[in-house]
Amino acid sequence: MEVQRLLMNPETLTETIQKGVRVTLGATASLMDALRDPQASQEKFGNISDFEVLTQELEAKGTDAEREARAVVDSLMSQVGQMPNPFVQPPASEAIVDTYASPVADASVQTELETLTQELSTLRQEIETLKSQSGNG
Repeated sequence: MEVQRLLMNPETLTETIQKGVRVTLGATASLMDALRDPQASQEKFGNISDFEVLTQELEAKGTDAEREARAVVDSLMSQVGQMPNPFVQPPASEAIVDTYASPVADASVQTELETLTQELSTLRQEIETLKSQSGNG
């Protein structure tokens, strides 16, 4: 009965999927934290025996991770927006200077960020598809 109610209400389904994404991001971030500092992670999550409390903790951590990832992506996009167009010829009076942009982050961090961004994009597309299907059905 609960599953049927969930499937009949697209807002509830969307919220559930978004919560699942945030809990997953939180679990991933917590795993990374546990690898860096197992003792602190044990202290934080060791005493949680209630599944709902654990889910809330992971969702909050996932929300923070999502916000941080969005800030990084926005920062990178603003940097790209400030770059000159290489296909536009500068006026003859301007000197051409060769520059090299060093990577902003470690390559593994950049790869992980791109992977997470792609996963978020895929999940958002699936949400939109589910919304349009429930609206047409």
